Amino acid sequence: MFLQSLEALNVFHTDIPKLPMGKYAHIITLRETNSFALFQTDGELNISRVSLGRADATPSTRIVLFKRKQSTPERLTGRELLRRYGLVDECKYNTDKFCKRCPDCIYYGFAIGDSGSERSKILVDSAFSVTGYDMSHQQFTFNAPSENGTMSEDGKMKTALGEQDYVLPQVYFPAVVTIKDPTEAEFIYVLNNVLRTKRYGAQNTRTGTVANHITGIVFSDGEIFSNLQLTQAVYDALAPDQRKMPLAQSAVLGAMQEVVPTLLREDGVVFQLIADKQLDTLLQEVTQITSNEQKLVTVLTQANTEANRYAQAYGVGAKEAKGKK
Repeated sequence: MFLQSLEALNVFHTDIPKLPMGKYAHIITLRETNSFALFQTDGELNISRVSLGRADATPSTRIVLFKRKQSTPERLTGRELLRRYGLVDECKYNTDKFCKRCPDCIYYGFAIGDSGSERSKILVDSAFSVTGYDMSHQQFTFNAPSENGTMSEDGKMKTALGEQDYVLPQVYFPAVVTIKDPTEAEFIYVLNNVLRTKRYGAQNTRTGTVANHITGIVFSDGEIFSNLQLTQAVYDALAPDQRKMPLAQSAVLGAMQEVVPTLLREDGVVFQLIADKQLDTLLQEVTQITSNEQKLVTVLTQANTEANRYAQAYGVGAKEAKGKK
């Protein structure tokens, strides 16, 4: 047992089950932009027209952070660690060369046409900005200077100018990351990916820094509220004078902590909410593991062993054995 604070709760499987068994771990997260981020498709920011709150039904346009713009950077963080410690070699993301056995393949899933697929055990949905689009973005003009750092070359002015719409810093996206039927090593692996990932969206080599604040962990026997419901509830919980940009981090975190218990009761699931001091203790335990190389390698190795065992019993290994008969 890696996490002593959860030992008495019986919330983890010892092995990854073949069929859904009704154990869910939900990571309640507040994603905060810390630089000018670019969450776009086809050259424009992704937006959606929805109600501001659940009580306040005023329609408004919000920026949308699509699922893959959240899950892909987090997957790559985990894969980077697996490669660093020699647990993954021949496995290429988003190609037909997934290894079909490592923690990334088994937890997050893959699809390779006729070559096989694995359904994701990590559920991530689109997240919505707490503040409206008009308050949360800014358009900038950019240029492309020559090698000498100026806009002229050989005595001629360059005309390489363009415009780009960016999400402003201190824009908040409440989000729930759900793990279906987790083992303890799987839970730590996914939570560590969320905590470690710092850049999201396009152009993330130059901008797109995001901080992920964990505001609660929920263990339940079913799925819980959506990201949109959470965002609307947070908006309602903010006082009118707290809804002006830039939003105060403490106000949004406080609103998150306030609305989650109410939303959970409305869901009608059996749940255990880890929050406040209990959450601090859990996150401290996780950090002590993930910041200690020896302990981290132990967890990653355990996750890799479980993933390979699952693949051998129910995935690619079972198909290979069947093909030999």
